Amino acid sequence: MKSLFMRSFQTELDPYIVYSQMNLPDDCIFLDSSKKDSLYSHYSIIGLNPFLTIKVVKGQLYEKIYPNTDFSLLAEKNVFAYLNRLITEHHIDNTTSYPFIGGGIGYFSYELGKTHQHIASSTQNLFTLPECYFVFYDNLIILDLKKQEGLITGLGKIKPSDLSTYEIQSHISTMVGKPSSALFPKSTSASPVFSSTFTRQAYMKAIDRMRNYMEDGHIYVANMTHTFHGPCHQTASNVYEGLRRINPAPFSAYLPLDGFQVCCSSPERFIQVHNKQVQTRPIKGTVPRGETHALDQKNRKQLEQSTKDKAELLMIVDLERNDLSRVCQPNSVHVPELFKIESFSSVYHLVSTVTGLLKDGKTSVDCLEATFPGGSITGAPKIRAMEIIEELERTSRQIYTGSIGYFGFDGSADFNIVIRSIVIKDDQAYIGVGGGITYESDPVSEFQETLDKAKNLFSALNATVNIDEF
Repeated sequence: MKSLFMRSFQTELDPYIVYSQMNLPDDCIFLDSSKKDSLYSHYSIIGLNPFLTIKVVKGQLYEKIYPNTDFSLLAEKNVFAYLNRLITEHHIDNTTSYPFIGGGIGYFSYELGKTHQHIASSTQNLFTLPECYFVFYDNLIILDLKKQEGLITGLGKIKPSDLSTYEIQSHISTMVGKPSSALFPKSTSASPVFSSTFTRQAYMKAIDRMRNYMEDGHIYVANMTHTFHGPCHQTASNVYEGLRRINPAPFSAYLPLDGFQVCCSSPERFIQVHNKQVQTRPIKGTVPRGETHALDQKNRKQLEQSTKDKAELLMIVDLERNDLSRVCQPNSVHVPELFKIESFSSVYHLVSTVTGLLKDGKTSVDCLEATFPGGSITGAPKIRAMEIIEELERTSRQIYTGSIGYFGFDGSADFNIVIRSIVIKDDQAYIGVGGGITYESDPVSEFQETLDKAKNLFSALNATVNIDEF
């Protein structure tokens, strides 16, 4: 591989300004730490000039090597094995303070997780996406939000890296502080009306059925979701611009990919691997923000004192500890934070942190393979919970509750849980929402929680919900 080349620069520009004014084609992904006051909002990352793209479709692995425009079917079936080999072949040493200086950005869908865990699929597809999609870039822009500086990296795969990084830096130097309104035309159409795959009563009935499984000892906790869908009257970039403004989150992402777009404002980290140190931060427990300060503090206190939410989170922490122990060194898995309240624009969340140290010989890809899909959006025990989810949910989740993030050629990784997300395909938008169910769950409250979580997503789409169906 040609040598890595890097250029640093100073900037006070918002990362989305940089991304939007690059005028990038499809397959240039933006990982966006849009909640600036979060401890976990430190870096935003822009991928430019792909040299390799892979995807999994119906269990088959495909590869596109640029400048080719078509994908080729590979004999390799295991995407994790492929990724391990690719990262080894392209290894680079990272001596900077930046967590990611070269590699691939993409996602694993929940559907890939079902295949990976040998869960037979029986749900209906409202739409379909590749089960996995990763793009490997010749150039990256990594923006340090705390220091207001950035790094441009080049691998020299497509163009000499000193030239490509110079051209990118020159372009950034011409940018202005606000995006042109012409880039994001506001829709003048009437508000689209969204409906769910469940009525209120049907969703609550499914929760009762899930509680019956708990009473019979099959599971302790599980995640129940449903999907809202309706027409999209805006461009995907306009939807994402609105979403990050209305619902900023530390693990946000915008993926303009081949035939579809994903707008995500996730508050939840699934897995981070850096210098063999592993971290996961499961969320369990949600209450809406109050309209007044007094009501807001009352809701926060309610979550702080909720034995039901704490029990739910504790079960998932135990699951995550068990998953990490498969790839981490003995006695290295710890829980430095158990019940932490984190605030977002429309909700409070209850969050834990679990850490570990990778075993010798284990990689970041091995870590994702051992823990995917995340316990916070499946349940415990994981396999049985996924089987029951498949029985009770009416439609496939696709990318929702999967993971978006990066694999670095230095062995690093950072992935979110895909929640608070909108998928746009063929002028239709899809919003998955759900929540954790325990035996103590109140079906009425659980359904309302899904509406609370979807509130800002509907706002980004300027959409309304067909209440008559509920």
